[in-house]
Amino acid sequence: MDSFDAGAGGILRQPKAVWATAGASVVAFMGIGLVDPILPSIAQGLHATPSQVSLLFTSYFLITAVAMLLTGFVSSRIGGRKTLLLGLAFVIVFAALAGTSGSVGQLVGFRAGWGLGNALFVSTALAVIVGAAAGGSAAAILLYESALGLGMACGPLLGALLGNISWRYPFFGTATLMAIGFLCIMAFLKEQPKPARKTSILDPIKALGHGGLASAAVSAFFYNYTFFTVLAFTPFVLDMTPYRSGAVFFAWGLLLAVFSVIVAPRMQARFGSLKVLGGSLLLLAADVLVLGYGDHTTAVVCTILSGAFIGVNNTVYTELALGVSDAPRPVASAGYNFVRWFAAAAAPYFAPKIEEWTDIHIPFVVAAVTAVLGAAVVLVRRRALTHEAEELEPRHASEDGVGVFAN
Repeated sequence: MDSFDAGAGGILRQPKAVWATAGASVVAFMGIGLVDPILPSIAQGLHATPSQVSLLFTSYFLITAVAMLLTGFVSSRIGGRKTLLLGLAFVIVFAALAGTSGSVGQLVGFRAGWGLGNALFVSTALAVIVGAAAGGSAAAILLYESALGLGMACGPLLGALLGNISWRYPFFGTATLMAIGFLCIMAFLKEQPKPARKTSILDPIKALGHGGLASAAVSAFFYNYTFFTVLAFTPFVLDMTPYRSGAVFFAWGLLLAVFSVIVAPRMQARFGSLKVLGGSLLLLAADVLVLGYGDHTTAVVCTILSGAFIGVNNTVYTELALGVSDAPRPVASAGYNFVRWFAAAAAPYFAPKIEEWTDIHIPFVVAAVTAVLGAAVVLVRRRALTHEAEELEPRHASEDGVGVFAN
């Protein structure tokens, strides 16, 4: 499916509720890369080592992974609007508290609370957008993916601009923007219909009994280790000022957005999803290997270039998670995300530890190996991952009730 072509005509003609939710989604995704340019500044300000500061990602994504088992349980009982507002409230409180941290331990703890709020919000946002959007689900999903790409691009930029004044300011800035999003959703979004069936906490685990979904989750686990080695460890390798690091990751985010929304669907239509995914994972492996052994300029170029491969991978993994099994989308996606976000939690911790145990090159060797392992799973399990194209077409959110955080 060429989601860009399908949704381009209707993407700009949306009700206020959709724009309010999409705008808050941009800020939510900004929170993922917000700390990238200021990691060295945080380490210096709190007298912490790179491995200690990298726990900002570990705590965030560890809680996000576990929370994926809870999001469907919560939203199927209190509704999408209340789940969004609850998630935003958590983010506002814990982002503001993060800015007041007096130690790296406090900051890591507050980021964990932030991760819980982000999981509740982002996991529900897609269904709310699809349910309220005009122009069909294709336009809504395009808008959601655009919000993800814009947020991933702007997060490092905001972190750099505010972090150049003080490492605390990006956290206060995020809390302020999320508060605005909270008010917009309160004002413009009406409650969505609750699903007919309530989701249990164990449903996502049971969904992983499907061979195709389990294969997608395992492949995405290896891929996410590579992804978050780039995102969380590279800023220490580049060792640049917040402005320059922010510019690098802004360019990285722009490539991610363009390749996710525009390029990946066209490549899928021409070559097929699994070929595109396998090839992109192998190219990402080569890219991070060159990043680890190249000079500083090469490292900057490869960091930016990795955004293209990550954008393609995100789109294809999204479709696999949403369509490869017969489980309801929110249940399947929760199980899938439960597995893969553990790698996002592991990589920021282990990459600097591996550097301490060996040298600065080896973390990127490990990241290249995990990308290859992700491609190997796709190759070996291609039959389980293969479905007819129409089974990967987005279903309307009313079929499922709640949304996913599949990207």
